[in-house]
Amino acid sequence: MSETTAAAPTSVAGPAAARGRRARVALRGVQVLIALFFATASALPKLIAHSSAAGPFAEMGWGDPGMYAIGVLELAGAVGLLVPVLQSAAATGLAALMVGAFVTQLTVFDGENAATPIVLLVPLALIAWTRRHHNADLLRLLHRRS
Repeated sequence: MSETTAAAPTSVAGPAAARGRRARVALRGVQVLIALFFATASALPKLIAHSSAAGPFAEMGWGDPGMYAIGVLELAGAVGLLVPVLQSAAATGLAALMVGAFVTQLTVFDGENAATPIVLLVPLALIAWTRRHHNADLLRLLHRRS
């Protein structure tokens, strides 16, 4: 009888723990996919000055310096999404870039691709919120170095 009583809490906690683990793994998978997107589909064309990136930046009046700056920020954010202590800060930074991209799409390009930044903003906000406990670790590391 004591074996049955001891096994009951484990069976109740088991599914909840399994759901929590699945959620963490799924979120990590989303982080990897978003990091791959930002590194390859978004930052790379800017960093190699591909015409698909150079044209819009020239049209905005930002030119090559603006294009390279945004490309570097996107690549840094992509890498940061894969580093545990940086993932919340990286997601927040990329989310801020997406807000800027959304406003730019609306004001400069008449909303032509305005949905893309919003679609990316949602999982970035989720990552930033869910991984926010890493911000304290990052602050400890920064304070230790100063």
